[in-house]
Amino acid sequence: MQTKGKAFPPPAFYSFCSHQPSLCSTAGGTKVVALRPQLSAQLNEINLSVNSRITEVSDRAVVGKNDDWRVPTVSGDCEDIAILKKLELMKRGWPASALLLTVASYHGEGHTVLTVRTNEGDLVLDNLTSAVRDWSSTPYNYFARQAQGNGRRWERIGAAKSVGTTATGI
Repeated sequence: MQTKGKAFPPPAFYSFCSHQPSLCSTAGGTKVVALRPQLSAQLNEINLSVNSRITEVSDRAVVGKNDDWRVPTVSGDCEDIAILKKLELMKRGWPASALLLTVASYHGEGHTVLTVRTNEGDLVLDNLTSAVRDWSSTPYNYFARQAQGNGRRWERIGAAKSVGTTATGI
């Protein structure tokens, strides 16, 4: 996933960051994780576990707002679920710098996923599927993601880019 310049973050992102700064961070650690079988299994486990535990419900239904980013406990929408996946991976030692909240569109609607930068490509953890997939194999039109090293900054997404041999393990 190649980026090409600055983008505006989703409006509710800044409010979320004022309450949960550690979950907005993309600083520290390796920017590309060397994906070993154990780490691949963790990605799949967390994606499936969070998807099965958290019921997708709109922000309007849960908190009475059109857009409210938060860590869900029982229910939430796509960005809430992506945030919980980021939190659970960070608790297992994954570097925040490789865990990027990413916005796209799907059937004309906004959608947020978690992108994990690995030596095998940029992998997507998505609340709409139990499969962890390479971003280029998803049906989405990607717009922007958090910038590595400065999670409060967002970057526009361009064409696919190989991350090559710069990966290191966790």
